[in-house]
Amino acid sequence: MFKVGDLVTRISHSNDVVFKIEKIIDNKAYLKGVNVRLCADSDISDLVLVTTKENTEDREFYEKLEKIRNFERSDYFYIPGKILHVDGDREYLKRCLEFYKKANVLAFGVYSPENEMGLNIEKYLEDINPDIVVITGHDSLVRKNSKYFAEAVKVCRKYQRDYDKLIIIAGACQSDYDKLIKSGANFASSPKKINIHALDPAIIALTLSLLDKSKEVDLLELLEKTSNGKDGIGGVNTRGVMTTGYPR
Repeated sequence: MFKVGDLVTRISHSNDVVFKIEKIIDNKAYLKGVNVRLCADSDISDLVLVTTKENTEDREFYEKLEKIRNFERSDYFYIPGKILHVDGDREYLKRCLEFYKKANVLAFGVYSPENEMGLNIEKYLEDINPDIVVITGHDSLVRKNSKYFAEAVKVCRKYQRDYDKLIIIAGACQSDYDKLIKSGANFASSPKKINIHALDPAIIALTLSLLDKSKEVDLLELLEKTSNGKDGIGGVNTRGVMTTGYPR
């Protein structure tokens, strides 16, 4: 018998995504993706127990970390860009903050329900004065949280209109890419209305945090660092936000 906390996949979806059972009511399980920013429900009879955590690890993403941080030290010193990460999921937020910490990048995390993000984000901008803002959580063609992400993006862009002085990364699984870009985001999900990995927004943010202000990002190379490339996240040409100085 299944219980809360079990890792499972769905037979009807070819066992493509590993979920954790959040709750069970009347033989229906309410699920949250372990790596994918996706919530779903399923009949218990459609579930298969995952007996190994092999498919839930982020090994490949953490291997990319060193490549992202691979810049010449010599006698220079570097001050990475500061990140404000607002997330509608506490667990995903924690994982993203750990990701930033491993790269020694200063990041502030805020949990906020998606429908409150636009109401609260300005005070965090004023308090933290970030170089990069990540606005993410849960979304889908059914949940339709894109409108809340868009509201938060508009507040951020009104606060700082220069796309290079405040980089905004917005969206989650199946989000309305066009709406988010038109609202003022530098990067957004999801051009092909697909699911994205929990760390995809953090990968974009971390890469730009560690890119010198004088350099423009290689857009195609950046998007290929994420789980599904240009199908999952797209964006506009953007400069880095890292300060470089000499000597150390």
